[in-house]
Amino acid sequence: MLRRCALFALAAMLVAPAAARAGTMPATSAVESAFVSKIRADLTHRFPTAANAEKAGYRRFSNEDETGAISYVNLHWVSTDPKLPAQLWYDVKGRLIGADYSVLQRDHPSAPALFGVNPARLQKIGAHVHYVRKNADGSLTYDLAVGAKKWAAAGLNLAHPTAAGLVKVGAVKSTADVDFVFLYPSIWDLGVWLVPNSNGPFADSNPNVQPSKPAPSSP
Repeated sequence: MLRRCALFALAAMLVAPAAARAGTMPATSAVESAFVSKIRADLTHRFPTAANAEKAGYRRFSNEDETGAISYVNLHWVSTDPKLPAQLWYDVKGRLIGADYSVLQRDHPSAPALFGVNPARLQKIGAHVHYVRKNADGSLTYDLAVGAKKWAAAGLNLAHPTAAGLVKVGAVKSTADVDFVFLYPSIWDLGVWLVPNSNGPFADSNPNVQPSKPAPSSP
């Protein structure tokens, strides 16, 4: 889902939609509808708020994007169970609105039919290091990333990124400035709206989710 692009400062280099996205996507199938109904009932029951997600081990790493979603990750990138999405999305009021499921590209050269969903709905995201910075006033800055090539060029291990590595590449001045750092591996990603969506559950945006502020206008 293209809304995920807004999460990354390096989005233009890191994200490539499935080839079939160039054409018109098919209507939601019966299998896909059953999948969405199942996860909507389960996830909204177990993770209704961002606080529930944090108690279950999810960590926030993004700002609110242009669709109104804030993303939380659990670092389990291989989605084998619909009950355990890799990411959950919340609005600014902490309401659950969507989820991401994923599989590693190294295990799937082409997009799989994850949980019976049309493979063309998955998007390809390249590896990078994500981090959350602690500021002097105690606030946190989200949506920060270092590309895999820059990380490797510094002689750092991409599989195990550290705060010290962020210092080495010049992303932060001190390890004390790092609240959270993790590898976002090369994945196939499936984004699903859990709030009913007239555009379809796999659409880029949802008219039933209103961002807290207007998206910036194009120059």
